[in-house]
Amino acid sequence: MTTFAYIPSPAANGFHIGPLFFHAYGIMYVLAVAAAIFVARRRWGKAGGDPDLVYDVAKWGFPAGLVGGRIYFLITTPSQIPDHWWGPFAIWDGGLGIWGGIAGGVAGGLWVLNRRLPRDQIVRFMDAGTPGLLVAQSIGRIGNYFNQELFGKPSTLPWALKIAPQFRPPGYAQFATFQPTFLYEIIWNLSLASFLVWLGHHRKIKPPGLFALYIAGYSGFRIFEETLRIDYSVHILGMRLNFWVALIGTLAGLTWFVVIQRRRRASAEAPAPPTAGSSRPAHATTKPAAPSRSHSARPQSRPRGGRRS
Repeated sequence: MTTFAYIPSPAANGFHIGPLFFHAYGIMYVLAVAAAIFVARRRWGKAGGDPDLVYDVAKWGFPAGLVGGRIYFLITTPSQIPDHWWGPFAIWDGGLGIWGGIAGGVAGGLWVLNRRLPRDQIVRFMDAGTPGLLVAQSIGRIGNYFNQELFGKPSTLPWALKIAPQFRPPGYAQFATFQPTFLYEIIWNLSLASFLVWLGHHRKIKPPGLFALYIAGYSGFRIFEETLRIDYSVHILGMRLNFWVALIGTLAGLTWFVVIQRRRRASAEAPAPPTAGSSRPAHATTKPAAPSRSHSARPQSRPRGGRRS
């Protein structure tokens, strides 16, 4: 295939400062964490919460997400682990499963929140932090660009990504340009984050409804993305493993969102409880009081012989 325009890949996946080599993948992860903290602090503060709580959540959530993402990668793609004793820990070469990262990060964050906030505030915090997670995932995908990984099928589109021969999967050595699926995901994540912010400002969404839509929306895009990816994956019924995980995530997120909003509607339509100390039902009406028959309320008799007008 011949293409006349394409996106070039970086010549290196990092840079040296003296004897130290800084991997672009790790740098992007640090920037992703900083961006998520910035967005969450701003939104949680506007919601009336303590912005500094975000730091405490991040101190546990992001390391837990890192561990969860690596564990997911090791379990689902063991053949891709580098053949060294430090291979299972070599996250600077990539290899973080997003599903494990989300699960681990959310679990770590909820552990902190359960110690600091009541439940109604926890779900509000989840919605406040949701757009920041999508921004962080977008920045993290730039690290995949530097590693020349997570691209799709061969393509001659003008925005196709040129991949160096040593990074092309087996059976694709004759192709030079591929679908930049990491770029598609960046665009989708930022668009979804913007939509969720808009939705939260213009519609009454019961928390954690925005978080549920994040799960459904991101997973829904991954269904599409998994049909383009050609990197190694375990296959089930002819489809990539993450295709099925994304399908489950989409259905679960949508179902969760509907249940949350129906509960909100049901609670809004429920009759108000009776006041304390009263046995009368809330819908009962009060019988009008009989008019007073006091002497002052009686009409005065007209004097006899008076003129009638």
